[in-house]
Amino acid sequence: MGEIPVPASAYYGAQTARAVENFPISGLRFPRRFIRALGLIKQHAAIANAALMLLPETIASAIQRAAQEVIDGKLDEQFVVDVFQTGSGTSTNMNANEVIASRAAELLGGRRGDRSVHPNDHVNLGQSSNDVIPTAIHLATLEAIVLDLVPALNELKEALQGKAEAFNGVLKTGRTHFQDATPVTLGQEFSGYASQVEHGLARLRAALPHLAELALGGTAVGTGINTHTDFARRTIEGLAKATRFELREAPNHFEAQGARDACVEGSGALKAVAVSLMKIAGDIRFLGSGPRGGIGELKLPVVQPGSSIMPGKVNPVMCEVVIQVGAQVIGNDVAITVAGASGHLELNTMLPVIAHNLLQSIDLLANASRAFARRCVGGIAADAERCAGNIERSLALGTGLVPALGYDKAAEIANEAHKSGRTIREVALEESGLDRRTIDELLDAARQADPGRAGAQSAGG
Repeated sequence: MGEIPVPASAYYGAQTARAVENFPISGLRFPRRFIRALGLIKQHAAIANAALMLLPETIASAIQRAAQEVIDGKLDEQFVVDVFQTGSGTSTNMNANEVIASRAAELLGGRRGDRSVHPNDHVNLGQSSNDVIPTAIHLATLEAIVLDLVPALNELKEALQGKAEAFNGVLKTGRTHFQDATPVTLGQEFSGYASQVEHGLARLRAALPHLAELALGGTAVGTGINTHTDFARRTIEGLAKATRFELREAPNHFEAQGARDACVEGSGALKAVAVSLMKIAGDIRFLGSGPRGGIGELKLPVVQPGSSIMPGKVNPVMCEVVIQVGAQVIGNDVAITVAGASGHLELNTMLPVIAHNLLQSIDLLANASRAFARRCVGGIAADAERCAGNIERSLALGTGLVPALGYDKAAEIANEAHKSGRTIREVALEESGLDRRTIDELLDAARQADPGRAGAQSAGG
């Protein structure tokens, strides 16, 4: 293909330089987690190849040391290929091979790029881009979910559960169809939010076993051509020990390279988390609307001025961040779904875009969850007086009259209350024929919010 200039300071070589020239597309680069995964794969591949007597110990040791620098992030600036590139990710695999080979040569006393350590024959021994890149995607996704997203979601869940407990005694009107409904407690609402996050964590955990299946060992098309039969097992055992994940070689390499179903499943779990967070943030934004013209049952933390023109205005910015992140993650899931469905024959050639979107979604959700927990949920207060006032004015409170008066009579009272602007209690005292004590019991918001408990108390005493 002719000569191509490579910067003298670069550890990468001609294949990487050619990819940089070919793909000036987005300016996006693979994230830290992905580069770390590549370093881990190359390091443990060298260990396995040395143990199998396929690689001289001196070269294998130098590759391991150079790969450790990749793992530690010391050579990140050398990973220069755009995310939008060859669909197999070959350019990025070769970027890793060239960088590690050049650095290993230096460590052995040679010259950067002298090929005394060869990127293909040594660093890539027993491997293909077609099994390395899928393996790196799974490995990076596992680490990102378990080490970043799960702790962030647990923090958010605990913050929401803390508010559920703190607000358990704050009665308020429920709302369905954006209309007043029977009473709930603010704690019950927040317990629902905490449960959504817990369900999201369960969905993520359910996706992990499939991500723990690695394509390594399939090489070009899944047959394992040009690799030792023990290479994948040994390498994956090393990766499992290093990461402390229960990794295993894919039982069917044709599925592992031709399809990206585990990534689609993982993205689906991330989308479900995003949907939950959007609902939670949207509810909190509505309940905190005001301060005078909105619902105003929640007081949200003040984190920054809200307007460049309206003095004193404060916006629910942390809720808005979460909602925007949710929209991005849902969009990423669409891209991953299309990419997963575009795997043809023995290889999916949408690997880089899957990796980018999957890891971005995890990163966004983790960061948004932590910020939301710390900058919003943790500082939320209840306006109990406003909550109580809304209940007393609610027409849905009349639902409690139905067992004593029937639906039609209760509806008449509710309609009269609505027309006259009075409360259900006031109209019921005039028109129901029931005494005040009975009406107060039927319209007791606490009993309506927890009818099971109220029934148990009544049965017991």
